[in-house]
Amino acid sequence: MAKKQKALDFQAILEQVNADFPTYQALDKDGKIVNPDLVPDLSDDELVELMTRMVWSRVLDQRSTALNRQGRLGFFAPTAGQEASQLASQFAFEKEDVLLPGYRDVPQLIQHGLPLKEAFLWSRGHVAGNLYPEDLKALPPQIIIGAQYVQAAGVALGLKKRNKKNVVFTYTGDGGSSQGDFYEAINFAGAYHANAVFYIQNNGFAISTPREVQSAAPTLAQKAAAAGIPGIQVDGMDPLAVYYVSKEAREWAANGNGPVLIETLTYRYGAHTLSGDDPTRYRTKEMDTEWQEKDPLVRFRKYLTEKGLWTEEKEEQIIEQTKEEIKAAIAEADRVPKQKVSDFLKNMFEVQPQNIKEQIATYEAKESK
Repeated sequence: MAKKQKALDFQAILEQVNADFPTYQALDKDGKIVNPDLVPDLSDDELVELMTRMVWSRVLDQRSTALNRQGRLGFFAPTAGQEASQLASQFAFEKEDVLLPGYRDVPQLIQHGLPLKEAFLWSRGHVAGNLYPEDLKALPPQIIIGAQYVQAAGVALGLKKRNKKNVVFTYTGDGGSSQGDFYEAINFAGAYHANAVFYIQNNGFAISTPREVQSAAPTLAQKAAAAGIPGIQVDGMDPLAVYYVSKEAREWAANGNGPVLIETLTYRYGAHTLSGDDPTRYRTKEMDTEWQEKDPLVRFRKYLTEKGLWTEEKEEQIIEQTKEEIKAAIAEADRVPKQKVSDFLKNMFEVQPQNIKEQIATYEAKESK
């Protein structure tokens, strides 16, 4: 008797679900174009500007680490290795687009318009670090994992209801894609065709938890399918591909087609944060070396040098300028008056109840001595 064919083939269903999520790449690790179709239409000046921002971000990471160790900076999440994922994506958006960052996304926030001094004050936990200029379309970095996704969905719907052609863009890590907020946000934005571009910066680890135990899905981009929105995976160490995909996603969302989810495959060279994490406990030297060979600055430097747009002297000049910018900004932050307990109490309520008024008076008396 012939073997009866199964009415349901779960393996075939699984294979179908996992299909068609290639990694898009324009520039390989040697700085060579491997897919001309993904090379964006950027002028020579724009290419140089993008590289300048990436070098600036690497220096900012190095100096912020040093300032943290000196006790002059508070909370800091290292960004080295993620320059293409962060800065090439932000480069694709417009000033009137709204950025909702996570705590590792301070470089994008500064490039979007936040003064560096305010970024340092935010790291120190100073309220002045959250007082944004009126023309800055952004919210302060979210510390709660994935919470910025929910906020982004709401802001994106607001833009759509006001018939704006601008979009919201927001970031989380691979660990953030396991949060309930992640699913709620992309589902809500998808249902209302809201103007949003969601990024998952897959740097391999959620603190120390490896990506492979985060989800059984071969890609994180395919999680978009559950919300009925496009999902795409891109080489997050390739600034050209990240920019191209981001620009296309922005145009799609701005034109009322709904949100896009982009997974960038990237790597953070440093710790999760400088608040006690030790990456040598869960990452190998071989893994670090493998990713350093894909370094976004190295490959973009090779590409621009071959085009005659970049030199070692130019890069050194940018490095020195950035160091001076950081030195001036941290000095400005140092001059901002330190916070007092009475200030915290005053900031708690717009209209202070009697018990808070009494506490303010008590602390002001102590602070005046």
